[in-house]
Amino acid sequence: MKQALPLLFALGLAACNRGGEPQNAAVTAAQRAGAAAASTAGVTPMAQRVAVLGILNKRNGIVQNVALHPGQSARWKDVIVQLRACETTAPWEEEKLTGAFVKVFVRGTDRKWARVFSGWLYKESPSLNVVEHPVYDVWPKSCEMTYPAGPPAPAAPASSSNLSSARKSGGASGTEAATPEPAAETPPPSATANNAT
Repeated sequence: MKQALPLLFALGLAACNRGGEPQNAAVTAAQRAGAAAASTAGVTPMAQRVAVLGILNKRNGIVQNVALHPGQSARWKDVIVQLRACETTAPWEEEKLTGAFVKVFVRGTDRKWARVFSGWLYKESPSLNVVEHPVYDVWPKSCEMTYPAGPPAPAAPASSSNLSSARKSGGASGTEAATPEPAAETPPPSATANNAT
């Protein structure tokens, strides 16, 4: 009987928990999806954003500007630039960044296409992630997208001042409180005076 009791207890727990996990997992997934939708409500969907990319041919110094939606690509001479995504920081963020996730393919002398770059490029920090190719350079110029109305942009830091806006205490309103005279400095007690009880 003592051996059967743990088995019955385990079966009872399993029966109580049957179906509980999938429901909890579904609720959790639904809550996450709802929270993600609420945080991105009003933001331009990725498919509707437009990025302007600059492509430089270093041999002749010609710059080609292309406007792409995410998922589109543009070919210019022996280079193909594919835009996967573009982002800008929200207007209320302190640091302003414009970025684009691009893939760059270049046709070599053997007439085969090779991917030379895949990653995020930033307009404000071109040296953060660089397309390293001897002939072509690619960089983001803009990303057209909108954000919902949010908190106002942070104000410039206020200059510090020693003046307090608090009302002075210790006197009737409208009268200045007398400033006390500084107390005479007393020397710290000696070690023998401190140890005496």
